[in-house]
Order: sequence, then structure tokens, then C-alpha cells
Amino acid sequence: MDPTKILQRHPANPLLDPDDFPGINTLFNPSPFLLEGKICLLVSVTKFNGGPEGRFRETRLATSEDGIHFTLADQALIDQESLPPPVNRLGGIIDNRVTKIGEEFYFISPQGTWEIGFSGCCAVMYKTRDFKDIECVDIVTLPGNRGSSLFPEKIGGFYWRLDRPGEGEMKGTVWISRSPDLIHWGHFRPLLAGGYAMWNTAKIGPTPPIRVAEGWLVILHGVDQPCDGTHYYISAMLLDAENPGKILGKMHSYLLAPRERYETTGQVDNVVFPCGALAFPERDELWLYYGAADTCVCLAVGTLSHVVEACLKQL
Repeated sequence: MDPTKILQRHPANPLLDPDDFPGINTLFNPSPFLLEGKICLLVSVTKFNGGPEGRFRETRLATSEDGIHFTLADQALIDQESLPPPVNRLGGIIDNRVTKIGEEFYFISPQGTWEIGFSGCCAVMYKTRDFKDIECVDIVTLPGNRGSSLFPEKIGGFYWRLDRPGEGEMKGTVWISRSPDLIHWGHFRPLLAGGYAMWNTAKIGPTPPIRVAEGWLVILHGVDQPCDGTHYYISAMLLDAENPGKILGKMHSYLLAPRERYETTGQVDNVVFPCGALAFPERDELWLYYGAADTCVCLAVGTLSHVVEACLKQL
């Protein structure tokens, strides 16, 4: 099995293209979830006009009956000015990771603190049941954390989270932590550093874990820096079901590399970037929505069991 051939790009790519939406500069880094029988995405958006508040970055909701043809909301998911301080003054809400726990959806956004005179991104958690009434839970990490991703259920009586500390000169890595209440986090442990494969020599980061029969499947992004600049890739690892701090296997190949024009040329060249994926075990499929060149939203579909096998065999 060639792991680089597991995922096939959808022929309708890009599914969401800024050229189709006047006033929008880029659409990228979608986080997928299922709601009321629909496939939904939280999509990162940059606009040409930031308005009087100068907010050029925001998240919008996209919904679809078939997972291919999406309707993009006209307005931001959250009116950031209405949030409690200091969240209302942080950087724009983008690059979310969505996880459903029980009847609640939680999503975490890495929001900049530069806007209030500090440095780095902190993770802000939100929760909702319908993506209409949304509550800001709290700031749940210190700055320097760009990819916090929740597990969808308690393990051993605790909530668990994958983190992506590392900004600037510090290489991005994956850590794991746990919490009794989703707000107070501790028991921080290193989990995975890059450098074990060519696609993650510079940094590596997680998305929300997906429960499969063999454990927890985690879609990863990785960054390499060859002579022509930075390249982002997508790959995966598998964690133990009862002890998520134990890695059962990780891919040495990538699942997806920037190859198509819409991935190699855009706001940021040579980028394929995931913020989550959807698993359909009943038909053994993985639907991976991703941002391409920080410009548009795309989809690749593959066999779920083959991704798990590639992790276990360290292909």
C-alpha cells in the first residue's frame, strides 16, 4: 500500500473559492462537523474591509446537504466585539478545531495577543448546541499554543486535549494534557516532536482525535522547509484508546502534499492544512476537508481503515 495514494482529491475542488465571494480575500482551514444531518464547516475568512474595528479575520459557518456544495454564511459566526474582555480585543477567530462532547459542540480558536500588547496566540474555547447561541467559555492556554484539539469523550474520568505549543523560533510540537472540567488543565506531557520524517522537519501539529476501533486516529499537519520555501503536509498517527498519551503508530509518509495549482499557489504557497476530518465507519471512509494555499477550501476522500493501517505499520 502506498499511503500517499490513500486520499483522492475531489474533482469539484476547490469547494469554496474566494473568487465566488465578493469582498472576501481568502477562505481556508475548515473544521468539519455534523449537525442536523448536514455537513458543516467552520471556515477561516479574511476580508478586504475590516470595518471600523479593523477586524479582517473571522470565522464563518458553511453548510451542505452532500458535503460538496456549501452555502457560506454572509456574516461572521461570532460578533467578537460583544465578547467579554479581553477576548473581545484579541486577534480574529480563525483556525478553529471543533469537537462534540455529549450534546455540546466545543471549538477552540488560537487568537493573537499582539493586539493587546502581548506576544503569541492563546487558545480560546467556545461552546454551543446549534451554532447560533454561542458561549465564550474561557482562555484555556497561555500564549504560544496554536492548535488545541479536544478528545470527544472522557477517558479515565478526565477530559483530554492535544496541544501545539511553539511559535517563532520554537519548533511546533504535540503535547497532551487533561482536565476535570474543560477549563483547568494540567498533567502536561510531551507526545510527539517532528523530525522523524521529511514532511515534519520544522514543526508538527494535531487536530481533534477520531475514535476508531483500534484507538484514536489523529490527523496531523507537518512542515518542511526545502530550498524553495516552506511546505505544509497532512499525515496521521494513532493513539491508545485508554491511554491517549501512548502512540500506537505514526505514518512516516504523508497522506497529502501540495501538488495541485490551488495548493501550490495562493496567499501562502505550498500549503495543505487540516483542522479536522470526518470518519464514516459504516462505509469505511475518511473525508478530509483542508485549506489550500491559505486561499480556498478543498476535500480529499479515502479509505478509513487504510489510514489506520498506515499508522500501525508506520508506513
